[in-house]
Amino acid sequence: MTELRAVDFWFDPVCPYTWITSRWLVEVTKVRPVTVRWRVMSLSVLNEHRDDNPEGEWGDYMWAPVRVCAAVEERFGNRALGDLFTALGTRFHLHGDWELAGALADAGLPQEIAEVAGSTAYDGAIRSSHAQAVALVGTEVGTPVLSVAGEDGERVGFFGPVVSPAPTGETAGQLWDGFLLLAGVPGFYEVKRTRTEEPRFGNR
Repeated sequence: MTELRAVDFWFDPVCPYTWITSRWLVEVTKVRPVTVRWRVMSLSVLNEHRDDNPEGEWGDYMWAPVRVCAAVEERFGNRALGDLFTALGTRFHLHGDWELAGALADAGLPQEIAEVAGSTAYDGAIRSSHAQAVALVGTEVGTPVLSVAGEDGERVGFFGPVVSPAPTGETAGQLWDGFLLLAGVPGFYEVKRTRTEEPRFGNR
């Protein structure tokens, strides 16, 4: 039996490109022996000391979804966090619906958890998880961050991949294979090109 390979995926649910990449990774689990550990990070934390905010003038509102995610992970575990991320992304990015209580209900979780959106109770957990991602990739990137174990057992992390729309089936698996090849090269840092389209949430 092939051993499952664990990948850590750090996300802020407000980011559309992160959502698309996450759907690619879900596809990968269908065609490769991969399991995902969902982890929270925060664009608010990433940008809080910058003079300009690349995410726009969202202010404190960007804290709300990730606080709910952190609460769900602590109370109900990683699988529940993944279910909530799916529910949030579906509402946020496919339907333009930012109702946190509704997403919790979609994920089969208590709607009252939405009350933590305006609380700082989970901010320490968010910052700690965020710091783990930054320790792998640095501060000059964003979300998502992916991390896998290298041949020597040490974890290596990268920002991205940024891909739109999400590949499906064997194409998703091939992109994963390529990601692992790059991750296995000591000293590899980045490949990049300018995005010329808005996020595409399907195969259109």
